[in-house]
Amino acid sequence: MIGRMPERVRAAYQAEMRAARTATQAQARWRHLELAHILSQPWPWPHTANHLAMLALAVRQRDRREAFGQVLRIIVAAPGSALGRYPEGNTGRARVGITLPMPVPDDLAAVLQAA
Repeated sequence: MIGRMPERVRAAYQAEMRAARTATQAQARWRHLELAHILSQPWPWPHTANHLAMLALAVRQRDRREAFGQVLRIIVAAPGSALGRYPEGNTGRARVGITLPMPVPDDLAAVLQAA
């Protein structure tokens, strides 16, 4: 799906990224970033931007394991998206295998299918 992110997907992605920035609980921030990650995977820049946001949160939380995992994911995010080689549904966290596909939540699948 390389090219411009469709407006419906972009709106959902931006809403999740905004919710991650404004959430008061760390667990909620991560969940919104994970949902934004699923939406962003097919597009190199949003996918990379999402991992940068995950890295920033990991650093703020002083979570070295997560931060290291995000650095690795930042390196492969854009090329993986550009080549269409990304594990669909993967939440993007370091605790999840970097190549592990996961089920896409129904609401996100509907947004992505509209693209």
